[in-house]
Amino acid sequence: MDYTLESGVDPLREAINASLTNFVDRENEYLRTIASELYPVADALKNFLIDSGKRFRPLFAAAGFVGSGGILDAVSINALASIELVHVCALIHDDVMDGSDTRRGAPSIHRLFEKLHRTESLKGSPEQFGVASAILLGDLALVWASKALHESGMDSQSILRALPLYDEMRVELMAGQYLDVYEQALASESIERSLKVARFKSGKYSIERPLHFGASLASGSNLAAYTGYGIPLGEAFQLRDDLLGVFGDPAQTGKPAGDDLREGKRTVLIAATLQRANPAEKDRVNALLGKPDLVLSEVEEIRAIITSSGAADFVENMITELTADALAAIEIGTITSDAKAFLVHMAAVATKRSY
Repeated sequence: MDYTLESGVDPLREAINASLTNFVDRENEYLRTIASELYPVADALKNFLIDSGKRFRPLFAAAGFVGSGGILDAVSINALASIELVHVCALIHDDVMDGSDTRRGAPSIHRLFEKLHRTESLKGSPEQFGVASAILLGDLALVWASKALHESGMDSQSILRALPLYDEMRVELMAGQYLDVYEQALASESIERSLKVARFKSGKYSIERPLHFGASLASGSNLAAYTGYGIPLGEAFQLRDDLLGVFGDPAQTGKPAGDDLREGKRTVLIAATLQRANPAEKDRVNALLGKPDLVLSEVEEIRAIITSSGAADFVENMITELTADALAAIEIGTITSDAKAFLVHMAAVATKRSY
């Protein structure tokens, strides 16, 4: 069966979900033959994967593939879907690094395995067991990403052409994650530094590299145009996440209100606030940012400072400008018309999420 971008996001997302489900079910059968103790691992990874998901990265990869001459069928969907497992690895590890209790309204993986430790009355530290389990499950998802690509049925020449981009994406993701951790420890107040973190932690691996990956599985064309679209839109995507991390509705984000503030995230939004706030407000934000037991009234206090400083409007304007730059970039090159239309739609999906 062939698929088209003209049919819209939902049918394509369903095809991606079906491919991922089939792959994980096969892999979990093998895990269960190793030991019964791995049943919770199999269940946790499947639930985390299947319950997560906008599938932004495979969708952008599909646009890159079609835009460079590829035909969407069951085999190419399998290859393109593999990139989602890289994202699963990043999410599981990110929750460990941030000490997050929840992901999309459900317990994060490390908290889930903490609970298993207590339920089974195991020896040692439940917290350490949870962290160790989450690190291993994230690693397994990263291994599965490569395995899903190599077992997709895609011809070897296409896979070999895509592998350098696939590898660069994973390197950049890990580099961005480290920069994020480092910026929090540095307590940076630089918009430029925070924007660089946004670019590498999320922007490049969420949009630019998936587009490159898809294009390389096809013909390898249009990489420059995809970079011109992917980097500014990826930054805009992360900036929207930064706003949601402070102002987002927990029912929509799956995270407690103001969770980024408790984690002490040094985002562009926070940097802009600290640059614009008066000395007393700046001292107050610095005193509260990263406080693990931050209560709602303190979250609202920081929100008020962010809003009154003009930082939220500043970030909104950045999103608008970056999105316009991205849309202009796809007018160059030889991207197919259906892929262009899809990328225009995806730009709105990535940046218009409300809070």
